[in-house]
Amino acid sequence: MNEGGTATLASLQVGQPQLLQHGAKQVLSGIFKSASEEARKVHVLGIEGDGQGDTVHHGGPDKAICAYFVDRYPYWSEHFGRPFQNGAFGENFTLSNWTEDQIHIGDIVAIGHTVLQVSQPRQPCYKLGLRNGLPELPALAQQTGYTGFYFRVLQEGTVKAGDSVVIVERHKARLTIADANRVMYKDKSNMKAIQTLLDIAELAASWRDQLTARLNKLSSERHE
Repeated sequence: MNEGGTATLASLQVGQPQLLQHGAKQVLSGIFKSASEEARKVHVLGIEGDGQGDTVHHGGPDKAICAYFVDRYPYWSEHFGRPFQNGAFGENFTLSNWTEDQIHIGDIVAIGHTVLQVSQPRQPCYKLGLRNGLPELPALAQQTGYTGFYFRVLQEGTVKAGDSVVIVERHKARLTIADANRVMYKDKSNMKAIQTLLDIAELAASWRDQLTARLNKLSSERHE
């Protein structure tokens, strides 16, 4: 992607929470979503017609919209030997042209009549495995860094499939979703890298809390 280049909202998915079987119990999840061709209103807590089952770990202003990438699905199709369609990761927005290597924490984009900001990488949980019948998928998504990410909503409006996705402002830190994933999942003891990520004010509160706790623990261990 060139500097300031555009992507396309290849598809838009919404869905209401439903009960999923997880071992001997049932869990409520909004990870099953269906494509919508109509324009949808976007507000600070999400998209019209969409919902989350677990509002402790999903949704809220920092995680209003989940986004994934068209260009990641061929990898999963080849790895598992089966097709993956847009929406298979439970995302609201499936974006063309970009990947985690080209989007930065704090970047601001315009889609349709909305203005959105990249807040954090997505943290794949076991429900992604339930959605696809692949229990190993969440861990593999973390290991590869092919997680997708979340938007917060800066300006409410409407969006529809086919809208252009335009970079309005690049965050000055230029720390990508891929960089953030490396800090979270691989370079876990790098205190300098953790602090660099924490220095980004636009980083979502959930990641800030996790990484602050980790940094404090590492600092404490170093001074024992």
